[in-house]
Amino acid sequence: MAGRDQIRSDVERLWAFHERRLRGDTPPASLADRVVFSQHPPLRLVQCDRCAHVYRNPWERRESLASAYRSDAPSDEILRALLETQRVTFSAQARRLRRFVGAAGRGLEVGSYVGGFLAAARDVGWAFEGVDLSQRVVRFAAGAGFDVIHSEIEQVGGSKRYDAITIWNTFEQLYDSHAVLAAVRRLLKPRGVFVVRVPNGRFYVRWRARLRGPLATIAERLLVHNNLLSFPYRQAFSDSSMHRLLADNGLAIEHVFGDTLVPIADQWTTQIGAVEERVVKRLERLTQRGWRAPWVEVYARQSP
Repeated sequence: MAGRDQIRSDVERLWAFHERRLRGDTPPASLADRVVFSQHPPLRLVQCDRCAHVYRNPWERRESLASAYRSDAPSDEILRALLETQRVTFSAQARRLRRFVGAAGRGLEVGSYVGGFLAAARDVGWAFEGVDLSQRVVRFAAGAGFDVIHSEIEQVGGSKRYDAITIWNTFEQLYDSHAVLAAVRRLLKPRGVFVVRVPNGRFYVRWRARLRGPLATIAERLLVHNNLLSFPYRQAFSDSSMHRLLADNGLAIEHVFGDTLVPIADQWTTQIGAVEERVVKRLERLTQRGWRAPWVEVYARQSP
């Protein structure tokens, strides 16, 4: 679907876009983080002709994932700021989970990072634990009072079972989706709830194809403000690929909520840039529902 030259062009376009919307004294690290985040852009992406699943080709080794997260070591000051920001951001997800389940319970978050969702879930009565690959953020989250372990979900053992397992903005980076879902099913209580938030592959393909047409300006903004232009992810899902993946692992989809990426404007963003992001995402939430949205949250329940 996309070759080396096309992806490089998208990265250059993304750099130029952000340079116009950031203050002149923006630190280089802040600019770089908007382009690659935790992952470097792929050299090649392909799309499945049958289910529209988008993924990197070649598929990277498992060790590259662990290495990427081991090297992610921000300062305590940055981690504390992220915790407060993410706690507010994840409050919507925590409330949606509470409404979907109908009551609070015990949960596990995969890729819990600094504990933003753990805090938001606690605010609405849930008792969530976390698992993460970064020892640095696990120590930080534990110091902040959260129950977090350094592990992959496949290695989580014991007899404990959960009412809900969530994976926010992490599932698309994991090496083996089927192994992860096998662990999810093992750790869920009967009729337990699994929630996953992933980038929408059909949205990416549809709007990337319009970057060189009459809708190029709109396409650029839709992709940039959802961190999709440089595509720093290992894969993106479609309605077909997600349904088949979950069904193969004993999980039945009950609800899909379309959304946008969390706000990324900060103190380095110009006022015009921050307003533009809010307007674009507001319009998307009004017009792009379910699997037409750039990001989707899928609520599934373990089959009897």
